[in-house]
Amino acid sequence: MNTNSYKTKAANKATVNKEWLLIDAEGEVLGRLASKTAKLIRGKHKPDFTPHVDCGDNVIIINAEKIKLTGNKWDEKEYIRHSGYPGGQKTVGVKELHSKHPNRIVENAIRGMLPKNRLGSELFRNLYVYTGDKHEHEAQKPRKIELDKIK
Repeated sequence: MNTNSYKTKAANKATVNKEWLLIDAEGEVLGRLASKTAKLIRGKHKPDFTPHVDCGDNVIIINAEKIKLTGNKWDEKEYIRHSGYPGGQKTVGVKELHSKHPNRIVENAIRGMLPKNRLGSELFRNLYVYTGDKHEHEAQKPRKIELDKIK
């Protein structure tokens, strides 16, 4: 058997083909939007996926303020942060965060689904979240995709 005919090819920065994708978040459930977007940013939908390389696409999300949350999450979900000092824990509810910074809800959900290392920080820079239907990446000619088509 000729073993040269089926070598595994690993992607690297030179061989990766990155696209610009546009997602409309209007009426989408937050968790499902975040998991499918994380898959696109990571590059898991591509046949040449390599776990230690940024081989995903650049993703633009518009209408971040029009997401849906299921159940009682609008009333009960809280985001916790800590300053590092004693007694420095602060919580903020989803309604309050949505009224001030609606795009941070989507960003936090997607960041939680990316790796917790240097690669995850690099991948998170490929995400652009906007409130409203305007964005500043028209020059990149993003391709609009439907989340229903992604497995």
